[in-house]
This record gives sequence, structure tokens and C-alpha cells, in this order.
Amino acid sequence: MAKQSRGTFQKREKERARQQKQHDKAQRRLAAKERRAAGATRMEDDEPEAVGMHPEPHPVPTQGDEAAPPMD
Repeated sequence: MAKQSRGTFQKREKERARQQKQHDKAQRRLAAKERRAAGATRMEDDEPEAVGMHPEPHPVPTQGDEAAPPMD
């Protein structure tokens, strides 16, 4: 009679591959998190007010205003 260890061996290899994939994915996530943290450093010049952006609400232009560019 032949041994039936092939299935067990395949299961073990499949489980190892799954664990390795999980480990690799966790490493990629950590690396991406570190990249985002390093790239998110803000400078004083990045402030919205410094570049002309203001967070308060602005008035809605009326139809008579020339705020919209003319259509060609």
C-alpha cells in the first residue's frame, strides 16, 4: 500500500506560502505607512492662508456678475 503523505505535505506547503504572503503584506503595509508619515511633513509655506486660500464661506456670484469666464 502507498503512503498518503502527499496531501499532508501539500497542505503544509500551502500553509507556509499563505503565512509568507501574509508576512510580506504586513511588511509592505509598514513600509507604506512609514513613507506616508515621512512625506506628510508640512512646511510653514504649506499653510492655506499663505497661498491665498481661505476656509471661510464665500458669497455665491449672482447671474449679473462677471465671475464666470465667457463661453466660446
